[in-house]
Amino acid sequence: MDGRDTWVSHYHYGSVLNPVKFDSFSDVDDEVNKDIVSVDSILPDDLLERILAYLPIASIFRAGCVCKRWNDIVTSKRFLWNFSVHVLSHKPWYFMFISTDESFGYSYDPGLKKWYGIDLPYFVTSNWFVASSFGLVCFMNNDSRSELHVYNPITKCSKRLMEPPGIKFSDYTALTISVDRTSHNYNVSIVKSKQVPDNFYQWDLSIHIYSSETMMWVSPLTEVLNGWRAGDECVICDGVLYFLLYSTGGGMPDKRHGLIKYNLSSRSPRGLLMRNFIPAPCPLTCGRLMNLKEKLVMVGGIGKQDRSDIIKGIGIWVLNGNEWQDVARMPHKYFQGFGEFDDVFASSGTDDLIYIQSFGAPALLLFDMNLRQWKWSQKCPVTKRFPLQLFNGFCFEPRLEVSP
Repeated sequence: MDGRDTWVSHYHYGSVLNPVKFDSFSDVDDEVNKDIVSVDSILPDDLLERILAYLPIASIFRAGCVCKRWNDIVTSKRFLWNFSVHVLSHKPWYFMFISTDESFGYSYDPGLKKWYGIDLPYFVTSNWFVASSFGLVCFMNNDSRSELHVYNPITKCSKRLMEPPGIKFSDYTALTISVDRTSHNYNVSIVKSKQVPDNFYQWDLSIHIYSSETMMWVSPLTEVLNGWRAGDECVICDGVLYFLLYSTGGGMPDKRHGLIKYNLSSRSPRGLLMRNFIPAPCPLTCGRLMNLKEKLVMVGGIGKQDRSDIIKGIGIWVLNGNEWQDVARMPHKYFQGFGEFDDVFASSGTDDLIYIQSFGAPALLLFDMNLRQWKWSQKCPVTKRFPLQLFNGFCFEPRLEVSP
């Protein structure tokens, strides 16, 4: 095998009607011993459930195609409970796709070091906004930024959310989703920025929050910022919404980025938002925010001192209180391994794993926060066919038990 498979693109969870491609295995001896008793025939359902629950997710899909009994087991609520409670959490996967109108791409499983072909919903294209949390992925269209869907890329379950309030067409929009790991309720947050007419330095900022419990949107904050605007980066950690701010001019070159934290429960009064401003740890070309075990982590392109728009390296920081703590710097050999690296790039992560990807190549780099270890993924099946071809991707947790 070449490190890739197509199990999801040919099989929808809970169905035995769609064909699935298997790895081929040849028998050592074609002669069948009639005295052999199938273990499957003597195992009770509860014990078979526990055994199947320890399979990798890709193998669980294949198990559902073996027979009706196995399909009934792996689609039962009790099996999902065993899978989520008794099995160690799976490492987050990374979905990579080419920037086209197609909704097909490949997901990387770092545990088995394999790529799988996966179809996203037919309506999603590569320019849609994406955010993920605990098995669910939220998509928002890039045109009107009013169509939102919450989706499980493993089970294919999806739900369309009602249109968010506020201005329909914003200049910049940031999207995030946060799923409660116990109740599986979730919040979707959108931060919108729109320039005040004829005033480049003033920007209208608004925050909008959707709750799956109430199935309603609320807009707790609308404020005008001077000299700063929000962008396309936000994340929720431990009940706090964090989003990056970008300077609109008038300041020093090393103050191009900053961070705002907004408590979703207490909700700061209007006019006090900038009191929670945290400067970036160094001149950045771009910043990517992520929630790693309820800790805010930022992966950023480090700009040169004299030319902050030119990238010279990549750093990783974690926020402790209001201070950035330096975690790691990408070794130069990995930085060079991407080839030509732009000043902006894709990066996302969860649990203890961070993925970093250049928009100009399908190379994928992993950083383990626990081991402080860098390593390349297996080679992605996607290849670059022409010089200006672009790639993108996002990280998600493969879960069976979470539904929108």
